[in-house]
Amino acid sequence: MAIANPVKFVNEVRAEVAKVVWPTRREVVLTTIMVFIMATLTAIFFSIVDMVIRSGLTTVLGYFGS
Repeated sequence: MAIANPVKFVNEVRAEVAKVVWPTRREVVLTTIMVFIMATLTAIFFSIVDMVIRSGLTTVLGYFGS
Protein backbone atom coordinates (compact mmCIF):
# COMPACT_ATOMS: atom_id res chain seq x y z
CA MET A 1 0.00 0.00 0.00
CA ALA A 2 1.47 3.32 -1.08
CA ILE A 3 1.75 6.24 1.32
CA ALA A 4 -0.22 9.22 0.00
CA ASN A 5 1.32 12.65 -0.30
CA PRO A 6 -0.46 14.91 2.26
CA VAL A 7 -0.10 18.03 0.10
CA LYS A 8 -1.63 16.24 -2.89
CA PHE A 9 -4.45 14.95 -0.68
CA VAL A 10 -5.26 18.46 0.64
CA ASN A 11 -5.25 19.86 -2.91
CA GLU A 12 -7.63 17.10 -4.07
CA VAL A 13 -9.94 17.76 -1.12
CA ARG A 14 -10.03 21.48 -1.94
CA ALA A 15 -10.80 20.66 -5.59
CA GLU A 16 -13.70 18.40 -4.56
CA VAL A 17 -15.09 20.94 -2.07
CA ALA A 18 -15.01 23.58 -4.81
CA LYS A 19 -17.37 21.38 -6.87
CA VAL A 20 -20.03 21.37 -4.13
CA VAL A 21 -23.06 23.51 -4.91
CA TRP A 22 -24.06 25.17 -1.65
CA PRO A 23 -27.70 26.20 -1.18
CA THR A 24 -28.60 29.86 -0.96
CA ARG A 25 -29.99 31.38 2.22
CA ARG A 26 -33.44 31.54 0.60
CA GLU A 27 -33.35 27.83 -0.30
CA VAL A 28 -32.35 26.90 3.25
CA VAL A 29 -35.15 29.01 4.76
CA LEU A 30 -37.77 27.62 2.36
CA THR A 31 -36.79 23.99 2.87
CA THR A 32 -36.71 24.51 6.65
CA ILE A 33 -40.23 25.95 6.56
CA MET A 34 -41.40 23.05 4.39
CA VAL A 35 -39.92 20.53 6.86
CA PHE A 36 -41.79 22.17 9.75
CA ILE A 37 -45.04 22.24 7.74
CA MET A 38 -44.71 18.56 6.76
CA ALA A 39 -43.84 17.56 10.34
CA THR A 40 -46.91 19.42 11.62
CA LEU A 41 -49.19 17.84 9.02
CA THR A 42 -47.79 14.40 9.81
CA ALA A 43 -48.34 14.92 13.55
CA ILE A 44 -51.93 16.05 12.94
CA PHE A 45 -52.59 13.06 10.66
CA PHE A 46 -51.28 10.52 13.17
CA SER A 47 -53.16 12.21 16.01
CA ILE A 48 -56.40 11.88 14.07
CA VAL A 49 -55.64 8.24 13.19
CA ASP A 50 -54.85 7.56 16.86
CA MET A 51 -58.15 9.10 17.98
CA VAL A 52 -60.12 7.07 15.42
CA ILE A 53 -58.44 3.80 16.44
CA ARG A 54 -58.86 4.58 20.15
CA SER A 55 -62.54 5.41 19.62
CA GLY A 56 -63.09 2.21 17.66
CA LEU A 57 -61.35 0.06 20.25
CA THR A 58 -63.24 1.72 23.09
CA THR A 59 -66.53 1.04 21.30
CA VAL A 60 -65.66 -2.59 20.55
CA LEU A 61 -64.34 -3.29 24.05
CA GLY A 62 -67.32 -1.53 25.62
CA TYR A 63 -69.69 -3.63 23.53
CA PHE A 64 -68.07 -6.96 24.48
CA GLY A 65 -67.04 -5.92 27.98
CA SER A 66 -69.19 -5.72 31.06
